[in-house]
Amino acid sequence: MNRRLPPLNSLKTFEAAARHLSFTRAADELFVTQAAVSHQVKTLEDFLSMKLFMRKNRSLLLTEEGQRYYLDLKDIFRALQDATEKLLAKGAKGAITVALPPSFAIQWLVPRINRFSQENPDIDVRIKAVDYDEGFLDDDVDVAIYYGRGKWSGLVADKLHTEYLTPVCSPLLFQSGRPLNQLEDLRYHVLLHDSSREAWKAWIKQFNIAGVNVNHGPIFSHSMLVLQAAALGQGIALGHSVLARPEIESGRLVCPFAEKQITNNAYYFVCHPGQAELGKIAAFRQWLIAQVQADQQNEAF
Repeated sequence: MNRRLPPLNSLKTFEAAARHLSFTRAADELFVTQAAVSHQVKTLEDFLSMKLFMRKNRSLLLTEEGQRYYLDLKDIFRALQDATEKLLAKGAKGAITVALPPSFAIQWLVPRINRFSQENPDIDVRIKAVDYDEGFLDDDVDVAIYYGRGKWSGLVADKLHTEYLTPVCSPLLFQSGRPLNQLEDLRYHVLLHDSSREAWKAWIKQFNIAGVNVNHGPIFSHSMLVLQAAALGQGIALGHSVLARPEIESGRLVCPFAEKQITNNAYYFVCHPGQAELGKIAAFRQWLIAQVQADQQNEAF
């Protein structure tokens, strides 16, 4: 029995145009011209003998038939993508692309990644630094390390490090002539802020420290920047346990106080459902978790 299928390239073009409701955006996504998109859609409409789009007030809209067709095709394209991802994930060779925050990449993953390469010579790791996550994995990303509370719709997440905050500073501050013996002595020093002043405010409140003005001191957009400023003796930062650990072990930073605040957020390994135990993704996940467990056993900060 012969199967009468529409032109597959036209289907792909129609799905993109219907998703964006724009021939221009579909053309950008598919790396073709707008005229090529229009031609492919016309080819599909001729094959089906029906209109799939209509223009109204300079807007592109789906016809009733086009809307029904798009909803069915959307699920089919999603199933095709899932099947392809599962097939690629089963392979224990090839490349794996990991998206993660730049600070975590610099302070934690990059210093260790050669260990993974030595243990898994057939897998090449591609590191993609991203400033924030949008709660989904881009098409060019296999897995991610996200910072948050572990709830991202449509993804599975394994908690890595439990995060806590504690003040960190350069040893030079002890030679500044300003006291740094008890929590109240924070009032005599510049507070360095990571992204906003909220973290210091919460920390001061938890430990009920009087007389400290948290509404002063520079604000840095990245955790690495605030740690660098602290290491240069410019003030006291709230160090994230994972990110500050290398600087503390090197002696560039010290913890003047023992008090620690557990955070609600943590670092998580994230991937698509059903892929955590497959091929190269499973190899990277198992190695990552083993590295974290080793860290926690040796943790001194």
